[in-house]
Amino acid sequence: MSDLPRRAVTRSAKLASLPLGFAGRAALGLGKRIGGKPAETVALEIQQRTAEQIFKVLGELKGGAMKVGQALSIFEAALPQEIAGPYRATLTRLQEAAPPLPAATVHKVLAEQLGDDWRDNFISFDDKPTAAASIGQVHRAVWHDGREAAVKIQYPGAGKALLGDFAQLARLGKLFGVVLPGLDIKAVLEELRERIAEELDYLREAEAQHAFALEFMDDPDFHVPDVIAANEMVLVSEWMDGTPLSRIIAEGTKEERDRMGLLFVRFLFCSPARVGMLHADPHPGNFRMLANGKLGVLDFGAVNRLPEGYPKAFGQLTRIFNKGDMETVINGLREEGFIRPGIEVDPDALRAFLAPYVEPTAVEEFTFSREWLQAQAASVTDLRPTNVVRQLNLPVSYVLIHRVHAAGIGVLCQLNATARFRDEVVRWVPGFADDPNDEALAIG
Repeated sequence: MSDLPRRAVTRSAKLASLPLGFAGRAALGLGKRIGGKPAETVALEIQQRTAEQIFKVLGELKGGAMKVGQALSIFEAALPQEIAGPYRATLTRLQEAAPPLPAATVHKVLAEQLGDDWRDNFISFDDKPTAAASIGQVHRAVWHDGREAAVKIQYPGAGKALLGDFAQLARLGKLFGVVLPGLDIKAVLEELRERIAEELDYLREAEAQHAFALEFMDDPDFHVPDVIAANEMVLVSEWMDGTPLSRIIAEGTKEERDRMGLLFVRFLFCSPARVGMLHADPHPGNFRMLANGKLGVLDFGAVNRLPEGYPKAFGQLTRIFNKGDMETVINGLREEGFIRPGIEVDPDALRAFLAPYVEPTAVEEFTFSREWLQAQAASVTDLRPTNVVRQLNLPVSYVLIHRVHAAGIGVLCQLNATARFRDEVVRWVPGFADDPNDEALAIG
């Protein structure tokens, strides 16, 4: 593949094949049901084949479609084993890699961005990429001062392709619902579209990465490689060796998975307080277990700027939820804009929907597992006639926070991690550890 498959006709044809393929499978399923095949069996077949086709097409597209695919791949932990099993390996590969650009295209980008003498910046440059993601790929190199470097290069035409993908994907909400019925794909697409300009700007990403690197320099738990040089489409960072989190998920010991799970949570919760930003793309491909036991963190293209740290109401409402006071929780959610005026929600349905986000904070130690997440997802599905998910609004200020928490829970369940996660919430989330009798109980 010499470039992003960004020609409108080609990309539209690939995406259009999704609903057409689903319609064909649904019709085939109806025929099988008429022939006496159990409805449950037919539904399972449709789900499995739809999922396989979705991720195959998303993986081929690279741009916005692949970015959505990466986001969805996190949630495979919530799918039943018989559905997730056949393509789990494919999803892991999707998180880690994409078809690479050829060397000639890479050299062209480097010449355009760094000048015809771009090679003078490097002692050596490996034409074979070490990683490829949604809008760029990474090459290993040695900077002219002898430092090992990671050179992130943006795909030519990535911006145009991303916007085109979003327009097409907006039409596929029902199809994604077959695989992940609880996911509001519209909200995901809107949030990604709003942030895409930031993710395409490598100078902005360099600014964020440098801020994280400075804060966590010599930190006992975390390492963020610092920026060496950057412009709009090329970002050069210090090289970081380590074991990808996806490999820890697949092959790590229980001790390694527990430690990485705890550090993963600690990083996400402490960053707003320490850096004023939240890493907003927490899929396993962006994290490494280093030889010294630290958690290494990559890719700061998507960050949520929180100069005041986590919203205090988040911690307060989490604490109140744990006390079982759903009336005050609902009032608080109204105050924060999660429930619009005139909308009524069923407290039991709301409790079931929020439980996966809050339950781990109610006990001293908690184990995340696929089985636990599947049980949580099943309880929400059982209550879907109440439409509690559709009734809830997601305020702009919480869009990325929600994305990070939902994706983070998926990662923790893949790790099957056990740790004292509540301690991290107590330490880093304002409002959670306040006196339960204080004025916070009067929210709303």
